[in-house]
Amino acid sequence: MNTDEIIKMGDACVMKTYGRLQMALVRGKGARVWDADGREYLDFVGGLAVNSLGHCHPAVTRAIADQAETLMHVSNLYYIEPQVKLARLLVENSCGDRVFFCNSGAEANEAAIKLARKYARLKGNGGYEILTALNSFHGRTLATITATGQTKYQQGFEPLPQGFRYVPFNDMAALNEAVAPHTCAVMLEPIQGEGGVNEADPGYLRQVRDFCSQKGLLLIFDEVQCGLGRTGKFLAHQHYGVEPDIFTLAKALGGGFPIGAMVAREEVAAAFVPGDHASTFGGNPLACAAGLAAVNQLINHGVMDNCTRVGDYFKEKLQALAGRYPFITDVRGKGLILGVELSVDGRELVKRCQDNGLLINCVNNNVLRFLPPLIITGDDVDRAVSIIERVMGEVS
Repeated sequence: MNTDEIIKMGDACVMKTYGRLQMALVRGKGARVWDADGREYLDFVGGLAVNSLGHCHPAVTRAIADQAETLMHVSNLYYIEPQVKLARLLVENSCGDRVFFCNSGAEANEAAIKLARKYARLKGNGGYEILTALNSFHGRTLATITATGQTKYQQGFEPLPQGFRYVPFNDMAALNEAVAPHTCAVMLEPIQGEGGVNEADPGYLRQVRDFCSQKGLLLIFDEVQCGLGRTGKFLAHQHYGVEPDIFTLAKALGGGFPIGAMVAREEVAAAFVPGDHASTFGGNPLACAAGLAAVNQLINHGVMDNCTRVGDYFKEKLQALAGRYPFITDVRGKGLILGVELSVDGRELVKRCQDNGLLINCVNNNVLRFLPPLIITGDDVDRAVSIIERVMGEVS
């Protein structure tokens, strides 16, 4: 099928929940993808931070193929070898002690919300409210859009579940003021991706950690987008020297295969007992085999070092563009989660970059967000920046 045929069929029978660009991608390798008409693109969207190892990484595809020929699914009524191996790998490389596996970031955050409430109930204070940040994003389920501090995701789905309030990001005074007797946790992204690539201030997360410890609140970090090597460290909060009680993962965890995880300290994890939470497909052998291969590549094959090195180079190039184009008002981010804030609408730039062979993304209509595979090279950055500069020259 060609692009027009795929689009026509999709428009006829796929639910219209996405504002799709008029293209159909059919093949990928490394940092490049091809559409149904054979045109090649440099992919700096990376499946929205999913394809951290690039498309069809041989270690991941081999692990999936081998596992598919061995055992694809069994119930969590039984122990699953790839699952326990992946859990051990995550625990050995984090401050967490126990892992719950699911299928997505929203599910991981749902699990974290449930665990925080159950833990508070067992501790005897009856707390249920979770404080989150304005401009946050935590998922698309009813609970996680309510946890999300952006009303545009909530409109039309009222009444929303109770138990969430929002404070400005990086504002310790506001957080202190917002805590109430029924508060049980604070949930934050170390870097807000969907909110515009907003970084936590250097001392903010440390202050929040100390505050939660003093108040008896759980601290939850949503690492769904910014975790798993995206910032140059395995987990973004490791830049800040802060340890949460719970953190969540998904996106890059399976190297392109759907899987999510909620990781917690032993004391907190013990609040869940059999029957409290479950997922039919969560932690299945196929997903965990993919995750095991992907995480091993991140940790043991220099991927995070490459992310730091190439990410710094890319950020310098973007900052140089900011010196030439006054409508660039800020360049921010760590590693290879980078944002370029504009004083103009960025959606036309996204379309023009696509026309020139580069896939990028725009959030909040004015922040160009870059989430390329962590295996990109300096040459890839040079090509991307040359396209961005050409397009900016056309619209300036």
